Parts: sequence; structure tokens; C-alpha cells
Amino acid sequence: MRNLVVTVAAMLVFAGSAGAQTAAPEKAALPGTEEFGLSRKQLVQAVEKVEALIAKCMREQGFEYVAADYATVRRGMNADKSLPGMDEEEFILNYGFGISTLYTGQAPQLAEGYSPARVGLGDRNVQIFKNLSPADQVAYNRALFGENTDASLAIGLETENFSRCGGCTLKAIEQVFNPEQLKENYYNPKDALINKHPRMRAALRKYADEMREAGFDYNHPDEVEADITQRFYAIIGGAPVPLEQLSTEQRLALKQLQSHERRAAIISFRLAEEIFDPVEEQIEKEMYAQEVQ
Repeated sequence: MRNLVVTVAAMLVFAGSAGAQTAAPEKAALPGTEEFGLSRKQLVQAVEKVEALIAKCMREQGFEYVAADYATVRRGMNADKSLPGMDEEEFILNYGFGISTLYTGQAPQLAEGYSPARVGLGDRNVQIFKNLSPADQVAYNRALFGENTDASLAIGLETENFSRCGGCTLKAIEQVFNPEQLKENYYNPKDALINKHPRMRAALRKYADEMREAGFDYNHPDEVEADITQRFYAIIGGAPVPLEQLSTEQRLALKQLQSHERRAAIISFRLAEEIFDPVEEQIEKEMYAQEVQ
């Protein structure tokens, strides 16, 4: 889920305390190719710093938390739109983005099947949670996540949106990432640069026309997941709650959104593969080839 409101600062200040890159006076260095415009090294360092700070914060609140390594958090990020035996297209065909279609309202540590948040926490932290009493589990997740138990570090990184993070997770993130990266409307500066390219503008016009012909008012593939996420949280009222606690009206609205999500997601995915992705890949390749020359 990426918000397409792009600020000038978001394009220029992209690394912050996670490891800012030094630009030559005559030409600004390109952003990194990873999430939040970071380089791979910067992202690994940022994850390790955040996880260590989460563990420290949780200890201070009387709970055990084992700092997950980068590989674990990355597995959580990669688990988004993924299930064993399914490629991404099969997943999207069946579940859309998995936002409204796979929602259970459970704590991620207790979720069965699809749960990128659980994967990103790591097995040791999941077991620590399961060994707690139900009351302590509630207090533990309040300390770790705040109000939104679906907003783990892995999810925030994958969606490039920390706005739902809370508790020790947000407290740690705030000490590592810069203020621009914490804004809900932050947009990856690399993607912003690619979107400005004439070839990408032409591709996006074609994408938008095809989506409108299919009955959807989206101008960019990134808008689809963002819109569905916004609609989803409007239905459930913000913080996740178990399905059985939803009202009849909420359940009906959720069912309607699930239908919309599946159809919009698969159409957008196939159009992106055909129209958007090849252009994005080529422009990125050209951009970074020029930087190393």
C-alpha cells in the first residue's frame, strides 16, 4: 500500500538516520532500490537497529522479546501475497491482496495459515507469546503493537507505511527512520522518480484507461491496494477485532469489499504485468546504469 501524494522532501530526504547517502553538489545521488529508498546495506542496518530497540523497550515493560534478524523480517515481508504452493498471481486470483479476504481479527501470533506479521516476528517470539496467559497476551501485544496488532515492522516495511504502527514497534522505528519516512503520505523517492519519466507517464495513461474500461477508477497500480486498505479499516472501525464481533452491517460491507478486492486486484495485476512492470524495470535499469558510469 503506497500513498501517491508525493512531497518534495520525500523525494530528497530518503535515508535519514537509517543511513543518509551523501550527494555531490552538482548532482543528487539516486535513492537506494530497497524499501523507503534505502540501499540494501541501509535496510539491513535499519532493521537490526529497530529490532534491538523493540527488544529493549519490551524488556523495560516487563516482557520478553527476541530481536529478529534481517532474514526473519525479510521473510515476513516476502510472505505478503504469498502462500505455500501458490505464486503471486494464483494468490491474487483467489484472495486479492489478502486485506479483506483473509482477515480474521486474531493476534498474529495465533493466526493459522496466512500471516506475514507472524512470519516476521520469528518462531521464538511467537512461542513466547503462546506461553502467556490470555490476559498477558493482550498486555504483551498492547506493549508491542499499540492499538493495531496487524501493524508489525515487517508489514510496515513491505507496505512502506508506518502510520498504523504503535507501541514499542513505533517507538523503535521513530529512533531509526526520519520524520519524512514516518508520514502516512510518504512515497518511495525511487518510485517517484520513475513515475515522472515520460515513458512511465504514457504507460500509466494506458493502465488508467484499461482500468476504467473494467469499471475501476485507478490511475496507478499502487492506488488499488491503498484504496482497498482504506476502505477495509473504515468498515472494521480501525483497530482489528475478531470477525464474530463485527455487526451484520459490517459483515455485509466486508463481503462486498472482498468481491471488489478480488476483481480489482487481479485486473490490476495483469495490466501491471503487461503495461507497467516492463517499463518500470527498464527505466530503473537505465537510471542506475547512468549512476555507475
